[in-house]
Amino acid sequence: MGSEKSLFWHRRDLRIEDNCGLYKALKNGKQVVPVFIFDENILSKLDKHDARISFIYEEIQRVKNQYQNYGSDLLVYFGNPVTLIPEIAKGFDCNAVYSNRDYEPYALERDKKIFEILKQQGINFIGSKDHVIFEKNEVVKNDGTPYLVFTPYSKKWKSLFESLNKVEYKTEEFIENLLPQDKKQDLLSLQEMGFEYGKNNIPKTSVSKNLIRSYHDNRNFPSIDGTSRLGIHLRFGTISIRALVNSSISLSETFINELIWRDFYQMIIFHFPHSAENSFRKEYDLIEWEKNMDHFQLWCSGKTGYPIVDAGMRELNQTGYMHNRVRMIVASFLTKHLLIDWRLGEAYFASKLLDYELASNIGGWQWAAGSGCDAAPYFRIFNPTTQQQKFDSGFKYIKKWIPEFDSKSYPEPIIEHKFARERALNRFKIGLKKI
Repeated sequence: MGSEKSLFWHRRDLRIEDNCGLYKALKNGKQVVPVFIFDENILSKLDKHDARISFIYEEIQRVKNQYQNYGSDLLVYFGNPVTLIPEIAKGFDCNAVYSNRDYEPYALERDKKIFEILKQQGINFIGSKDHVIFEKNEVVKNDGTPYLVFTPYSKKWKSLFESLNKVEYKTEEFIENLLPQDKKQDLLSLQEMGFEYGKNNIPKTSVSKNLIRSYHDNRNFPSIDGTSRLGIHLRFGTISIRALVNSSISLSETFINELIWRDFYQMIIFHFPHSAENSFRKEYDLIEWEKNMDHFQLWCSGKTGYPIVDAGMRELNQTGYMHNRVRMIVASFLTKHLLIDWRLGEAYFASKLLDYELASNIGGWQWAAGSGCDAAPYFRIFNPTTQQQKFDSGFKYIKKWIPEFDSKSYPEPIIEHKFARERALNRFKIGLKKI
């Protein structure tokens, strides 16, 4: 007699509604057991006060309550998914495990191991596309190779999207296929996993149509509340990317382009996993970086003497967020002015950003350093003073984050712009000639 159960494994899709993998599991007609695993391999690298863990914890509780309202429950575990998923699937006598795909190197390696173990147990491991609009080889050149430049990728993306119906996965239509759970599981505490509650300032899961309509005009000015700040919700799937694109597609092409960049970087990390740790363009790994850790620390703490850079770093340190335009400015400053390896900046962002997302962060940092696909050329060096004049001419953003600005206690610039620019140009030229 065949099994009548399936496991659905929540990962970066912390919602029930419009969830592709969950929809497919429920529609299959078997009783579905929803689970979430706090992955010790990921959590072991994080600070015990990391606010993202508190955010995930709160969202898990919310989703758990939703399942309980449906007479079921979200079962939550802490440990290594490679051993836990096969054990749980076997324990519930499941013949299939459903999940939504993840394209990062660690996730691909983990899922491959789980696939092999489940296969030996006679259990299917079924993945779905959920946190992007297009994945893997869906948007490629005519010869089947991946795009390395954003503009032609985005044109193809848009032409393919136009032919799509507005997809929505109505999980509630099959919600009765959840496994009934009379005895509800208590959620293990943060402390049991080695974490403390971290204060987080999480933005809402929705933005006004007016903000999206004015996105093109306002998005570059950090003192204006002109960006969506939905990054954390897209990262952990507390909102549906499909719903967001469908509701925004007619309002702002600039906003949609930002969402297409997200798909683009997910596709790049999938096809070129080496770019997670090394330069996408390998010749850039021959650049000789400065090892000035004093400069790096001053950059981290927002004390470089360049106000737009310092305001950005202080915003990041205090809130876990940094305005998108300012992210480009501070990344350019670290890699070009201070000539410090982009990997150090990327790792610092990874430790601080609430909306940290590997593919986009790697992509953004390598764009700034010149080493990525479709990157700014190495000789494009942002002048932080000019950037401030263009995007914060009234010093409103700067004064918000640097109370001592315009006083004697604000530091002098740690490096002179003209010197830094010439040094960077020479260093990059020398490094790239080694090929």
